[in-house]
Amino acid sequence: MNLIVRGLAAAALLALPLTAATPASAAPEPAPAAASMSLDESINALPIAEEDRTGYKRTSFKHWVDEDGDRCNTRAEVLIAESRIEPTVEAGCKVVAGEWFSYYDGATVTAPGGLDIDHMVPLAEAWDSGASAWTAQRREAYANDLDADRSLVAVTAKTNRSKADKDPAEWMPPSADARCTYVADWVSTKLRWQLAADQTERDALTRIAAGCGQQQVEYTVAT
Repeated sequence: MNLIVRGLAAAALLALPLTAATPASAAPEPAPAAASMSLDESINALPIAEEDRTGYKRTSFKHWVDEDGDRCNTRAEVLIAESRIEPTVEAGCKVVAGEWFSYYDGATVTAPGGLDIDHMVPLAEAWDSGASAWTAQRREAYANDLDADRSLVAVTAKTNRSKADKDPAEWMPPSADARCTYVADWVSTKLRWQLAADQTERDALTRIAAGCGQQQVEYTVAT
């Protein structure tokens, strides 16, 4: 995955002679700071804005891409990362077997064909909430975000297609046990990408959060 590639690149840089460093290259950019807050606090941190789907096309978010050139596209990367056992991967990074837990409905799946990779905040919802103003490159980064565990999640195709582009005011996972986690994942993704919520959505998030006890939200702002 891209995190591993970056780690190897960093190791390679450390192996270079010190004389190769220059003042401009010697100080790497600091990593974005991670934020952690209660679910209630995180919901209150969401900016409120009306949604506007004018001009939306799914093709405005290019996916699935092979960002690190390892022949595994984003879908395959998520399947490999989330399998609970060592997945079977054939030539061309074709994932053919493994074991996945679809937390939306509590189902265990062993055939990857039964899974979709869900954008936690759907592409259309992201567009409505601020992504319409992004560059094509940033929308591609959003649609293939492997740097946050919950931006993309492997779930049963049935639940993903039931969700479609709905927000939490319109759809929640069928498993009641999943709902607090889902809301936390939703809010963390919106905060990570600095997306807004409309009032109806925020009211629904607040209502659900009331039953979530000490649920925490952690995120790192995407650069």
